[in-house]
Amino acid sequence: MIELGEKKITGPVIRLHPADNVVVARIDVGIGTEVPSEGFTSRSQVVAGHKIAARAIAAGEPILKYNVCIGFAATDIAAGTYVHSHNVSFREFDRDYAHGREYRPTPLLPEAEQARFQGYVRADGAVGTRNYIGILSTVNCSATVVHKVAEAFTPEVMKAYPNVDGVVALSHGLGCGMEMSGEPMELLRRTLGGYARHPNFAGVLIIGLGCERNQLGGLMAQEGLAAGGRIHTFVMQETGGTRKTIEAAVAAVKELLPAADLARRQSVSASHLKVGLQCGGSDGFSSITANPALGAAIDLLVRHGGTGILSETPEIYGVEHTLTRRAVSREVGEKLVQRIRWWKEEYSPGRDVQINGAVSPGNQMGGLANIFEKSLGSSMKGGTTGLMAVYRYAEPVRQPGFVFMDTPGFDPVSATGQIAGGANLICFTTGRGSMFGAKPVPSIKLATNTPMYKRLTEDMDYNCGVLLDGAATMPEVAQQLFELMLRVASGEPSKSELLGLGDHEFVPWNIGVVS
Repeated sequence: MIELGEKKITGPVIRLHPADNVVVARIDVGIGTEVPSEGFTSRSQVVAGHKIAARAIAAGEPILKYNVCIGFAATDIAAGTYVHSHNVSFREFDRDYAHGREYRPTPLLPEAEQARFQGYVRADGAVGTRNYIGILSTVNCSATVVHKVAEAFTPEVMKAYPNVDGVVALSHGLGCGMEMSGEPMELLRRTLGGYARHPNFAGVLIIGLGCERNQLGGLMAQEGLAAGGRIHTFVMQETGGTRKTIEAAVAAVKELLPAADLARRQSVSASHLKVGLQCGGSDGFSSITANPALGAAIDLLVRHGGTGILSETPEIYGVEHTLTRRAVSREVGEKLVQRIRWWKEEYSPGRDVQINGAVSPGNQMGGLANIFEKSLGSSMKGGTTGLMAVYRYAEPVRQPGFVFMDTPGFDPVSATGQIAGGANLICFTTGRGSMFGAKPVPSIKLATNTPMYKRLTEDMDYNCGVLLDGAATMPEVAQQLFELMLRVASGEPSKSELLGLGDHEFVPWNIGVVS
């Protein structure tokens, strides 16, 4: 388990662990700046969030941050020198998975003591945090139609249905030109099926073209869906084409709206919250403020019976052993390792993607040298409780507690899988400033630092930079984040919802060959 309780802020730097050979610049550090607490004078101009050698580091020696290896010195590095991708080499190293060695059961609060929120209880017992009508396309060929249908339900029209959050169209670029069997098609159908069943939808339309490989009938059969009641289906080639399908679908939405408007929120336990954990535009402060703070909030949620879903498989690579050690069983730990090996040995060999070392330009500018360092922070969003289950992309998440879902690191694709799996809330940490929404689920944006929060306050829901500023403690921030989750789940609009984001972030994972 990553040791998070050792942070020490002294003057211009932050020491994360006594064994570390680097410290993090809390503010911009100029050449010649003395750092008495560490016994060195800066030899470099170092931007806030970036690393400085706390002592002499020999070539080939591991670079330690939180006492975890994030790479190796590419050359001799003198104390006080800037440490980044130019003098840190990325290479593989042995890791002891020690499956389950550090697992400890998490004591749950009695139901009477669990926190509560106001949610929509659906007929199947699932609980929604929003109340939308959804329109899904089976294939890109019906994308325009689903959007035209949604456009008919303007704010003026929706005034007649004050308890409905809106009519949202979710289209994608898949559904044809792909394998008709196997994982690519099964994955797309799992994703669409998960959205069709999602408790944030009071009703759903599914619209296909007719000749696509992702046949409507095959989708319905694989996912155990049936037309009627809250699900209506249309095939454009059978309905009479574009105009007639739009007209018929608009009429179907009008039929669904009165019943949807009758839905009312009611008090439910926080155990019904399933929170998808995301990070994007990460920086050197992500592992110091927002990610561990979100992890501490998820620890609280788990004690209240809820679920935290960590994902973005490439962004746990290099620290996956800190998760397998917390696994409830060897089987769960090995399932995580199997997904890592699939990424490294089958999906990504020889490709210029982040699991093979290089992170995005924004991550590098933010102070992250490579994927090991990014993963160190990314994994912290999952908190410290036991890893209870590992899921493939878009599989239904039924195990409460801290779980993992295999997804890419690209945020829209990852969040789409989490929502398909049942996430009814997204918490998204960012250091550079990611703008993200994910209809039909509210997305809470957590800033890692105060300057970015102030610059992008219209997009950020909470400033975790207060931890750096000394204005709050980690337990205080964790409690505030937990309470924010409950308020947003109860209907308080997030910043992304106020800005109208989320109509175009439905992006199922395309893992197959397109021909």
